[in-house]
Amino acid sequence: MNADSLSITFAALADPTRRAILARLAMGETSVTELAKPFSISAPAVTKHLKVLQRAGLVTQGRQAQWRPCQLNAAPLGEVADFIEQYRQHWEQSLNRLDVYLKKLQAEEKKSAGKKK
Repeated sequence: MNADSLSITFAALADPTRRAILARLAMGETSVTELAKPFSISAPAVTKHLKVLQRAGLVTQGRQAQWRPCQLNAAPLGEVADFIEQYRQHWEQSLNRLDVYLKKLQAEEKKSAGKKK
């Protein structure tokens, strides 16, 4: 995923309403009307949120006669997870080094305390 599409995905995820829409779509496809029900916003406002999610590639909208079901496309989320994973590994390694250092200090303190007795 290039930086531009990653930025678009993060921007789409920045809004809590859009994250809630994605959470609902993770349970299965549904209509815009159904997506709008739990929110205190209008159906056109939900449609605007869906357009942002569609531009980010997170939502697709099909067409079945009169029904236009929305579906989650989780592929961009996997790419975001891959991006974040490299930072998780960095912090995990840093915390492991800190843990080793703290254990070394504790061992030295025990050694010093034992000599004082």
